[in-house]
Amino acid sequence: MTSPYAFAHALCRAPGRSAVKGIRADGGPDPDFYGLVAEHEAYVATLRELGLSVEILEPLEDFPDALFTEDVALTFSDGAILLRPGAEARAGEVEHIRAPLAAHHKRVLEMTGPGFADGGDILRLADRVIIGLSARTDRAGAEELADLLADLGTRAEIAETPPGVLHFKTGCGLIDDRTILAVPALATCPQFKGLEVVRTPPGEEPAANILRVRDTVLVGDRWSATHAMLAARGIEVRPLPTDQIAHIDAGLSCMSLRW
Repeated sequence: MTSPYAFAHALCRAPGRSAVKGIRADGGPDPDFYGLVAEHEAYVATLRELGLSVEILEPLEDFPDALFTEDVALTFSDGAILLRPGAEARAGEVEHIRAPLAAHHKRVLEMTGPGFADGGDILRLADRVIIGLSARTDRAGAEELADLLADLGTRAEIAETPPGVLHFKTGCGLIDDRTILAVPALATCPQFKGLEVVRTPPGEEPAANILRVRDTVLVGDRWSATHAMLAARGIEVRPLPTDQIAHIDAGLSCMSLRW
């Protein structure tokens, strides 16, 4: 595998007005649409500032969560995989990402079921991919996805996502090739053996969904202790607003497909 964060391209989708009705596990108020758009625009601008070529797809009003492109596909330099989202309301998004992926990838593989897998449950490491089982990714889906990844020359391991953690990457993210940032509940994950695991500071568990892009780690702007901890390790940190996307159970990694 190539570096898990040496990206050159990204595929994003602009939020439609329906995005304020996106899926959320625990209810809560709708996000502000204009605030959501501003957060998405800041995210895209940051990817471009970091040197990525970013394509922005048109909104899909029939699919409120469609701006979270990472949940419906996986992208690598040598191919892409169409996933089967675990939320029934998102199943139709897959057809809308097929053509854009085919325009950039010679090989586009596809899950056919009956299992499910969400991109938010898939953590790419330097030498393998970890697939977390969750409410959105079941074992049948994880096993099918592991076979497709093997077809692309990528080894996969299946992990358990702790109760109360929506997606595997809700609770962890890659700091560098050998280092994981994780919430305490996920810090002892057996699939992290051989890696250094850094725990999120107390009260900053939502900061775990970081996104490493080249030499920079994107972090939610409210998590000052996490910023300081990463900076002390010599990591370049880029704080980004995530208040509105958090209302619909999302974070930084899910707003783009990267390769």
